[in-house]
Amino acid sequence: MNGTFDFYFDFASPYGYFAATRIDGIAERHGRAVRWHPILLGAIFKVSGMKPVMEQPLRGGYLAHDVPRFARLLGVPLTMPAKAPLNALVASRAYWWLEDVDPAKARDLAKAIYHAHWGEGRDMTTAEQVAEVAEPLGIAVSDLLAGVQNPVVKDRLRAETDEAIRQGVFGAPFIIVDGEAFWGADRLDQVDRWLERGGW
Repeated sequence: MNGTFDFYFDFASPYGYFAATRIDGIAERHGRAVRWHPILLGAIFKVSGMKPVMEQPLRGGYLAHDVPRFARLLGVPLTMPAKAPLNALVASRAYWWLEDVDPAKARDLAKAIYHAHWGEGRDMTTAEQVAEVAEPLGIAVSDLLAGVQNPVVKDRLRAETDEAIRQGVFGAPFIIVDGEAFWGADRLDQVDRWLERGGW
């Protein structure tokens, strides 16, 4: 089956970062395209009753060990940020603002934000911090600062998060391929095989 599939992520998730480094390549191998959807896990956790893994006993300690190990496996840069979990509200708004203007550049911005936060350990909470990452991509700082305050953009992020919940998304990364859901960066090999085989 040809067409697009969906990649839901939150910039606060290191596993979303890992998935973001691979998802486009997997799609391209199978002649498919990916729709990127930044969402806010905080809103989803209010529905699921969960809280960020880093704030959970036992699981938080496991994540602190697993994330560097996973980065080594993938060969991607990692610097654990001092401030975590990230409040990704502004970063997500920046994506949706730019997506309406230039979808390809919006994806480049998402990758740049992920790299800055997880690859370099930089805080990406404020609009100014996001704009600093966006400027080398040719995105005007003043335009981005105005864009993330646009009520239409704010509504878009809320709507995307609500739609993710309607689709059954409860974590990040979350990939939906032809109606089939896969949760976690460790499921990307399954996504790859699903696309290759047309399911099983």
